Amino acid sequence: INQNRLILHLQDKYQQKLTPADFLKIVPPVKQDHDTSEKDLAHTFLQRLLILDYRARYIPVRQDSPEVSHSKPDPESDTVETDNDDLDLDDLLSNTVDCDQSKQTHVHPMDVQMAVFHCSDSFFKQNMITKLSQCQYALPLLVPDPVTVDIDCPLWTFRQIRKSWKITKFKDNSNIVTMKSLPICKAETAMVSFLRLGSLSLSKSQLMNTLINDRHNTFFHRNCPGSTKSRHLMDGVAEIAWYCPAGKPNDTFTDCIAFCNLHGDALSFEKQRDILMEKSSVNVVLVPTLEKGDKSSAILTGISAFLKSQKPLIILIADNDHGVVKMKKGKYKMGLKDRSLSDVSEELKKIIGDILSGPHASFQLETMTEVSGIRVDEDDNDCKNGKSAAKQIMNLLEKLVVSKIKDEFLPCQGQLWHKWCRTNKELYHLKGHIEKEKCQKQQELMQIRRDQCTASCSELMKLFIESLSSLPSTDKKYFLKWTQILIDALSADDLTSILQSYDEKWSEVLALKKEKKHDKSDLLRRKQTELDQISTELQSATFGLEHIFREMGQIYEAHASLQKRTKRGQTDWSKYPELAAELMISGHPMELMDGDAGHVPLTWISSLLDEVIKKLGDKRVFVLSVLGVQSSGKSTMLNAMFGLQFTVSAGRCTKGAFMQLVKVSEEMKKDFQFDYVLVVDTEGLRALELEGNATLQHDNELATFVVGLGNMTLINIMGENPAEMQDVLQIVVQAFMRMKKVELSPSCVFVHQNVTDIAAAEKNLDGKRRLQEKLDQMAKLAAKEEVCDAECFSDVIAFDVQKDVKYFAQLWEGSPPMAPPNPGYSESIQELKTFILSKASQSAGTTLSQFKGKINDLWNALMNENFVFSFKNTLEIAVYRKLEVKYGNWTWTLRSNMLTIENRLYTRIENGNFDKVESDYLNKEMNKTYEEIKQAMTTYFDDDKDKEMLVQWRGQFENKIKEFHDEQVRGVKRKLDEVIQQKNACKKLDDKKTEFENKLLQKSKELAHQLKDKAKDEEELKKHFNSVWSGWVRELTADTKPIEDINLKDDQSTILQELGFEWSLINASERSGKYKNISEVGDYSHYVSHSNKIGKFYFQLTGHYEQQLIRSLINDVEKQSLDAIKSKPVTIRGYSLTYLQELANNVKKKVTAFKLEIKYALKKEFTVDLLLYVFHRAESWLSESHKKFKENNDALSYVESKKMQYYNIFRSFCKGSSSAVVLGELMCEKLKVSTVEAVCNKTAIDLAGEMKCTFPAFSGNRLNLEKHVLKSLAEKEDFDGFITYIRHPRNQVEAFIKEEVQKYIFTDNKDKARNILKKNVEDIKNLLSRALFDATEKVKTQRGDPDMWVKEFSSLLKDQLTFNTFCCQNFSDINNFDFLKEETEKGLESVIEEVSSLSLDKMKEFRMKPDQILIDQLCNCCWVTCPFCAAVCTNTLEDHSPDKHNVPFHRPSGIKGWHFRVASDKSFYPHYDSDESIPFKEYQKAGEKYATWQITPDESKLTYWKWFVCQFQKQLEDHYKLKFQGRGEIPSEWRKHKKQEAIEIIQRCVFFKYKMHHNFL
Repeated sequence: INQNRLILHLQDKYQQKLTPADFLKIVPPVKQDHDTSEKDLAHTFLQRLLILDYRARYIPVRQDSPEVSHSKPDPESDTVETDNDDLDLDDLLSNTVDCDQSKQTHVHPMDVQMAVFHCSDSFFKQNMITKLSQCQYALPLLVPDPVTVDIDCPLWTFRQIRKSWKITKFKDNSNIVTMKSLPICKAETAMVSFLRLGSLSLSKSQLMNTLINDRHNTFFHRNCPGSTKSRHLMDGVAEIAWYCPAGKPNDTFTDCIAFCNLHGDALSFEKQRDILMEKSSVNVVLVPTLEKGDKSSAILTGISAFLKSQKPLIILIADNDHGVVKMKKGKYKMGLKDRSLSDVSEELKKIIGDILSGPHASFQLETMTEVSGIRVDEDDNDCKNGKSAAKQIMNLLEKLVVSKIKDEFLPCQGQLWHKWCRTNKELYHLKGHIEKEKCQKQQELMQIRRDQCTASCSELMKLFIESLSSLPSTDKKYFLKWTQILIDALSADDLTSILQSYDEKWSEVLALKKEKKHDKSDLLRRKQTELDQISTELQSATFGLEHIFREMGQIYEAHASLQKRTKRGQTDWSKYPELAAELMISGHPMELMDGDAGHVPLTWISSLLDEVIKKLGDKRVFVLSVLGVQSSGKSTMLNAMFGLQFTVSAGRCTKGAFMQLVKVSEEMKKDFQFDYVLVVDTEGLRALELEGNATLQHDNELATFVVGLGNMTLINIMGENPAEMQDVLQIVVQAFMRMKKVELSPSCVFVHQNVTDIAAAEKNLDGKRRLQEKLDQMAKLAAKEEVCDAECFSDVIAFDVQKDVKYFAQLWEGSPPMAPPNPGYSESIQELKTFILSKASQSAGTTLSQFKGKINDLWNALMNENFVFSFKNTLEIAVYRKLEVKYGNWTWTLRSNMLTIENRLYTRIENGNFDKVESDYLNKEMNKTYEEIKQAMTTYFDDDKDKEMLVQWRGQFENKIKEFHDEQVRGVKRKLDEVIQQKNACKKLDDKKTEFENKLLQKSKELAHQLKDKAKDEEELKKHFNSVWSGWVRELTADTKPIEDINLKDDQSTILQELGFEWSLINASERSGKYKNISEVGDYSHYVSHSNKIGKFYFQLTGHYEQQLIRSLINDVEKQSLDAIKSKPVTIRGYSLTYLQELANNVKKKVTAFKLEIKYALKKEFTVDLLLYVFHRAESWLSESHKKFKENNDALSYVESKKMQYYNIFRSFCKGSSSAVVLGELMCEKLKVSTVEAVCNKTAIDLAGEMKCTFPAFSGNRLNLEKHVLKSLAEKEDFDGFITYIRHPRNQVEAFIKEEVQKYIFTDNKDKARNILKKNVEDIKNLLSRALFDATEKVKTQRGDPDMWVKEFSSLLKDQLTFNTFCCQNFSDINNFDFLKEETEKGLESVIEEVSSLSLDKMKEFRMKPDQILIDQLCNCCWVTCPFCAAVCTNTLEDHSPDKHNVPFHRPSGIKGWHFRVASDKSFYPHYDSDESIPFKEYQKAGEKYATWQITPDESKLTYWKWFVCQFQKQLEDHYKLKFQGRGEIPSEWRKHKKQEAIEIIQRCVFFKYKMHHNFL
């Protein structure tokens, strides 16, 4: 025994047993055509057994085990053979020919089987015995323990075996055939036991095989391949097998019979012999002889025991040649000598048949528990505990008929769940008063959930959950198995009779359909109704473990939707997903789609997968979906291929989809990019000729759902005739077409099962051709239905008919029920598995979280009639949104770098060190950052976990980054060119500025010398200085004309009067100020003239559309006018009245052209208000630009601005300060202005960068920004802000950015903002210190003068600070430059201190403003609005073609003042005078502005907008001069939503699509 375990490498498994988990994994394929080494023998045996290959017993062995193989040299090899060496006859007859006596034989095949059996845990033993039974092999009934020699009866291992047979009885001159199907443990049958007393040359096992199935070795015998003389683990083992008749004339026996075979000499195994003698109906004993003698005395003693027994006995005597002799009733003997095996077999059949035709004892496996002196495995504590818990459940169930169990104990999944599903589907197909109906349906759904909660505490579920929660791991496994076994036994009888009725009725319906006679139509309808009734009955009687799990799911969903707390005495519903996840991880199949209700319980499935992710991590899985009509052999194929546990019995009619995890073994992981294969098996696809449209719809949904989920879909077809597979092909092709349209691309493999001759290549070629033709035909049909261009199947999906079609041999080798599985079937399984895994190795699979998202996406889309129209890939959206965030970060890096470059070059230009900006220079400056960004992009697209999905946008985003970079270069060049242009335009004044400053310095110095020692106090000094200042100014600016301020108000009135408008009209409009909000007005009817009655009536009739046209005119005029005015060179040449005149003329022309196109008259007030509005919008820009022009070009203003500076110089000279002190003060005064500017500009850039990276509203994508804008509006309850957002979203977003920047800097993060400013001040301070030191050292070394010192100092600051040099002729007496440096440093200390305490408000005065930088960054995106509800597209890219516009926060159209619905069954007119209406679901056909949008139907209206409509109902009604009434009445449910709830929902909805186009107003 030990030797066997050692050889088979199972020595570690005797204590730590083999378990099902060891084989529920993807392992390397079994090599069919190779010899196996002895160390791999056990695993090869098991792998082949698990794929139903009965040749697992006959595995060729390669002798390579050094422990057992000691081969000697060939004795002949030492002799030299010659032609004369003849074979001597003595050699031939000699008994002493030299041979290798020590060479051991390989392990006996049955020792392999028994060694594995002993080294397995009880669950794996059960799997193994079930597979042996399917292979029609005998099973161990009594097994001596190899160590203790106690006798075990492995009753538990038989519990999954079910046998079916047909009993033939002769009655009333005819044979009546009755079908029976039972768990084998429950079956009461006759048992014939075969025993051997002594040693025989005849094989007992071989003889038994001829009785059961003479074509199959049910019992292994000495003549089987691989048999050896020595075996270690079989002696004393009693094996059992059953003969099951097929109800045919050639049946050997008319009823089911158990055959039991005790291996070895029964004389040595007294206990087993006695048990069999007691339990058997007939005992067959083989003996070598019955003659008296020393050797046969023990045999005779043994025989006498059998003779004394009341049980019938047949003695077969090896050395006797007599025929059958009946010694007395029930006792027979027969000689075997000189008799052929077939003769003996035929005689035995007759004798056994005769005996069993009369009264006889019957045998039932379960009675083995009553036998004393043996150990039954079901007596183990774990098993007993599990059974005890299961029995508690059964005690409840047994009180009811099976069809009532679900209604009584599983109420949540019955009528309540089915009603919930129907109501939920109706939500997607609303008609009539849509909002009211929708609220009503939602209330119904919540009521059903409340009813489910009330009904959910059934005693059955309480017991089940308690056992699942509290039992130890092994006990729990037993509990689940026992529950399934006992439930199956409970419903078996009912199901058998119902199925028989169903088969009969189905045959009748088929026959009537084939006749196609009109006079039979009523009969057909009646039969169809009867079939439906039987189907309903079948559904009620179908009850299994999966229904209990389904109930768990429904209890969880009901409580979760109501957020109910667990009451005392109830089980904790929140733990249900965790319990189910543990089972799923252990390999238990879980229901994904409830086929009875035709629905996916999304909340339950999502929570279940979340728990799986918690326990395993977010592992990658390869999803293999399997489709095929009912009873096409899918489950058998999957169970054999992956060792799964899907229910195989045809008696089960559970519908839907089930999922099961299969782990990829460690040795295989290197070949795959995923950790698990997740198999999705479908049940319940029906043949179409028997079903109506509802079933077709259900099957379409099921197929689309599982095809969409799968990385690969396996299409399973029974038979070779494409006509018979038309039903499933039609569904599958349509499903693949839908996947193509929503850009999912699963692969597919077709499997033809039950093919008679899979080796016939020509036949297969013809079959493939016919399949290709059928698929092409189906593709054309589906293309019409799905409105898609497809001429053939390969247009729909990548498909190679030569590679992607597999043929399976028939499952059975012969006729069931006694036929073993066909070895060719196992080979087909192996080939298909290898093919699937080779294809899978090229896929990265999908993460469990992505799989969960896909379930939601597919199901939500399927809920709508138009799957393609409705489907939105949330995973894809999430990946795209993440990419948008990355894009925002990349563009910000480029922008902030370009701002730094712009700042540096601006300073150089102002310092006069840079007079031309070249694009090449800017590109070179940007190159390092740009290359880093390109590398970051490459890394992201190549290495991100979602790289397969990202690839579709790679080219687009790479182009966008290049465009952004180029636009930044162009933009900065444009800005800097303007600065150079302005600098050149101001050159005349700049030259004079130096002259002015030199003269003012000279005059200040002279005045100070005149007054030295005369003026004693500050007041007197000021008085003297002021008395001469005005004269100095007049003198210096005598030849320059001052630039006047502008009066835009007067100019506007003048222009309006020139255009012919009355002063009173202009004055009234200006006083009211209403013109300022003309673009946000809800109702423009007050501008329509009352004089034209017909026109006014027309305006009222087409009100909304005309209001839109007026609003569009205002927006267009505003945009064009602002663009025109901003193109004027005001900062260079100043303001001119002609700019406004030109603007006004253009506006008037636009309004005149508009009036010609409309059928009503507009009042003059409209044109006046529009002109005033345009002037108002242009006013601030004109004022700012003219102010800048004046600052740069007005000599008088410039000189006046220097008064304080030169008063300080004058005062210093008066006080006797040296030239060095005064020059130091002058330097500090000049540096103070430029230091403030530099610090403010740098701080603005740094603050913008800080907020872009850390402030939640600015650190994401455009959609994230939108979310924060909406949150802010709700928090402030700012109706005017809402209206601005609705009418001019960009204006509101810009206002939000400005407000948030202000709040960040001055309230929420003022310390951080001040620290940024202080850091920049510190940087400038260090720069100045270095510059002072370097300039001083250089001047001292080169013996320079003050002019050289100033120039050197300014050159060191050229990139950071603007510093205009000046003539130092008034300071020529300075020669101590160290003292000058010290004085300057002293002065700079106070400058630095003053700048450090600057208000951050000072930034508003300079070029760089943090809010404007962020506006440029964040608002450079798409602003196109939805043609229905005016919601703005939230794509981060401005031009995102070919991606369509989309928005997650569509609004009720009443917010815009219109009524529309997209998800309804209605139509709309694209234009007010359109003749043809367009169905909303085909909105993209309505023209370009509609075609560029992607609007999917709303699954749930956003609570935010419900709250908004209710909160601002009165303001909205006043704004639009309309009422929420009639069809636009606000549903009462909406008023329950609170502001906080609205805000929370908007924050949660970043990645999800809620589409809202609903009737209002």
